[in-house]
Amino acid sequence: METREDDLLALLREKVRGDVDSSARRRAEYSTDASNYRIPPRVVVAPLDAADVEAVLEVARATKVPVTSRGAGTSCAGNAVGPGIVLDFSRYMNTIIEVDPQARTARVQPGVIMADLQKVAGQFGLRFGPDPSTQNRATFGGMIGNNACGPHAVAYGRTSDNVEELTAFLADGTQIVAHQGSSQVAGLAEIVDENLAAIRTEMGRFKRQVSGYSLEHLLPENGVDLAKFLVGSEGTLAVVTEAVLTLVPIAASPALVVLGYPDMPAAADDVPALLTFDPLAVEGIDAQLVDVVRRAKGSVPDLPPGGGWLFIEVGAREGELPEEVMARAEALAHAASTTAFRICEAGPEATELWRIRADGAGLGGRTPDGRAAWPGWEDSAVPPEELGSYLRALRELMDKLGLDGLMYGHFGDGCVHVRIDFPIEDESGTGTFRSFMEQGADLVAQYGGSLSGEHGDGRARSELLGRMYSEKIIDVFGKVKAVFDPANLLNPGVLVNPDVVDAHLRRPAAKVITYGGGFHFEEDGGDFSRAVHRCTGVGNCRADRFDSGFFMCPSYSATKDEKDVTRGRARVLQEVANGQLVHGWDAPELLESLDLCLSCKACSRDCPTGIDVARYRSEVLYRAYKGKLRPRTHYTLGNLPLLAGLVTVAPAIASIANAVMSLAPIRKLAFRLAGIDPRRDMPSFSTKRFSRSDRVREMRADDVADPTVHGLSKDLLGKRYVVLWADSFSETLDSRGALAEVEVLQRAGYTVLLPESGLCCGLTSISTGQLTQAKKNLTALLEALAPYAASGIPIVGVEPSCTAVLRSDVLDLLPDDPRSQLVSRMTFTLAELLTAPAPIGPSEDFELPDLSGVEIVAQPHCHHYSVMGWNADEQLLRRAGATVTKISGCCGLAGNFGMEQGHFDISEKIAKQHLVPALEHASPDAVFLADGFSCRTQAEQFAGARGVHLAQLLRDGTQTPRQAGK
Repeated sequence: METREDDLLALLREKVRGDVDSSARRRAEYSTDASNYRIPPRVVVAPLDAADVEAVLEVARATKVPVTSRGAGTSCAGNAVGPGIVLDFSRYMNTIIEVDPQARTARVQPGVIMADLQKVAGQFGLRFGPDPSTQNRATFGGMIGNNACGPHAVAYGRTSDNVEELTAFLADGTQIVAHQGSSQVAGLAEIVDENLAAIRTEMGRFKRQVSGYSLEHLLPENGVDLAKFLVGSEGTLAVVTEAVLTLVPIAASPALVVLGYPDMPAAADDVPALLTFDPLAVEGIDAQLVDVVRRAKGSVPDLPPGGGWLFIEVGAREGELPEEVMARAEALAHAASTTAFRICEAGPEATELWRIRADGAGLGGRTPDGRAAWPGWEDSAVPPEELGSYLRALRELMDKLGLDGLMYGHFGDGCVHVRIDFPIEDESGTGTFRSFMEQGADLVAQYGGSLSGEHGDGRARSELLGRMYSEKIIDVFGKVKAVFDPANLLNPGVLVNPDVVDAHLRRPAAKVITYGGGFHFEEDGGDFSRAVHRCTGVGNCRADRFDSGFFMCPSYSATKDEKDVTRGRARVLQEVANGQLVHGWDAPELLESLDLCLSCKACSRDCPTGIDVARYRSEVLYRAYKGKLRPRTHYTLGNLPLLAGLVTVAPAIASIANAVMSLAPIRKLAFRLAGIDPRRDMPSFSTKRFSRSDRVREMRADDVADPTVHGLSKDLLGKRYVVLWADSFSETLDSRGALAEVEVLQRAGYTVLLPESGLCCGLTSISTGQLTQAKKNLTALLEALAPYAASGIPIVGVEPSCTAVLRSDVLDLLPDDPRSQLVSRMTFTLAELLTAPAPIGPSEDFELPDLSGVEIVAQPHCHHYSVMGWNADEQLLRRAGATVTKISGCCGLAGNFGMEQGHFDISEKIAKQHLVPALEHASPDAVFLADGFSCRTQAEQFAGARGVHLAQLLRDGTQTPRQAGK
């Protein structure tokens, strides 16, 4: 009889000190990993320490509930999902216990992220050798489970080759310390002795043979290394609580050789000969992948002519000088069977070339024509000498079944990465999926390869192991499982007695969600379900990439809880789509999942799948509250443009409002009534709206000819017109940026045109899900702006978030209105306009102010970064001579978010991660640049910094007030 849920939870909460959570929301978040599979757990446990792990296993034995170990949840084969208790090691068991530079070892807990160890080990000139592409979020527990590799496995081997010792629990509660020379598990040595011939002939045939149990490590000639054997066992034999890892010296002066070939198979044919030069990495890239990167990023560095390339890194051997490394790189290039090559020393040029490979890996989740591509056959491997032939045969198989995907891989080890557009959106396509998987397994076996080259078999490939191995080896796997875990408590369904490959598929269970009156989700064929299933679980949102200039994911960076990461939210939304764990748009689990989303839109730029949780959140709020009473802040903050317009209708009213709200008791009471956190400062209302300023009155009095009245008439010829659209924030709360922008544009040779005042883009309505109102606002705004755009007149915004609405949101809210595309195409930021070529750009005699010696600390608004990009701003400032420090990550206010009750603490924490430290470390004379009203507000409250808009900086130059520090 199955243990009752209440009894299971009671036992776990009695014995475990860490987190124990069986809520539907939490189960949804952990129901899948980066694979195609969905298996909701009964409960998720985040153990504090090894004692908690031991206690969980005790409960598992008593209740007969299975246990699945999970690290970052980025497993591509369904290795990290299970039907019972899921152990999340990443939350608490993430300590680097020791780094011993003399012994070149590190002792870590399973939840340690690989990149964190690299930072610590790097202080001693050391590193962990293998480096999977997910290293900035992959945990060592997961890497040990899958036997992770990465590009540098050519030089340093797999994870198994770099593990000295594992401390682990068996299913029966026995704690073992696995290392070389002792099996420690009763019956294991006998199994090996009885099957020596089969193990010697079938196992360990080439470096990337990862599939199944790595029995070769238990051979006497290999030292009977139990630790190395357990690596790659995917949590089915033991639960690891500590690992001792081998570290290697960081290679000095690595050179990059890029070789061009007619196609990727031809590149693969050349690999065996080039391995004789002892490269650190040999990566293969296809022309289709480069084209996708080029379209996504706008450009790529120059590559040698070809349709397929090898990227080969050559590092210094011990005692080798940089010039000797370059000589060896040149010798390698001349030994290749191509004359198309490029050699780069270590530095920015090589980094940019490697970025093609990194970006390509992220973009591989879509086919060349943009369709969703899925894992399952994403890491097959063959001996390098067979790689070219295997690639040709694999492409032929895909073509035969009408499938496609972007290929690349670790060619030095014979490993191929490809995600394939399996038609698994509904049950009708699962037959094609199974057919490919079976034929693919036969194909890789034909070439002496491995179903998995570094990701493990999991639920994706375990059923197929019999096509790769003999019945005898499959029987040995079963016997090994029996001596370690006779009750099959550890990760059942994987490797031994496996689930079938087409069981538990996540995507076919989801229903189509058609247009409901809000966003159209045109890029996903009008299907909201397809949109939320863009999330493949690769976990970029969990990675701390802020030092590299990325902005995703600010709420997770503050809480480190799967609930608050882009992926976790997508998983809960996917459960709404399948209607199993979370029911309805107003489900508490769904609203809780989205509560701490800042709507920063960073995921729309930083996630390689193009997921946009800010848009999904708006759609959910629209559907959840349609025709219902809404939260207070939807009426207050959601209608801020309207309320601010009423308060500033006359200067006297604005002055009275400012005076009253400056009184702390009144402000706090008013804020509580409005649903705003009383700890927030009150931004002042403008006592003189932008449209009533002296400057604007003068412009109105000048009665500038409006060329839209006459179409493309003579009035347009010989003049540069621009429309300055002052949004609601610039009109009623802070008009300094808009006023400065008028002057800058006029200096740049433009005749500035002003549409009627009071036009709102509906930003706050969008963020609160009041999409009907947002569409009304946008329709009126399009009515006013479209005639200018139709005449070829650019529109320049002031507030980045509002500019972003015209660049992005309007296209999916009003896709059937042809004016949406027109206005979106003709809307620019100030920097974009000033760096644009003729005829849109400024006059030829326009000169930027001399900002030489000016230190600028810049906080790009999230929407500016995510939708428009901040490159034009940075280029403009550097061209003017300024020194620019760009703050990465959200400021933490993010419009409504940081003002709402319940969000203040998280908002403050986010601000103090990047924004506040950057301002505190800046020189007293530094200029704080922030175009976003919310960014300036946040900095003023938490750092005492008064920010300026780019237009103010360009207008005032070195006269700009420099108040970056407290």
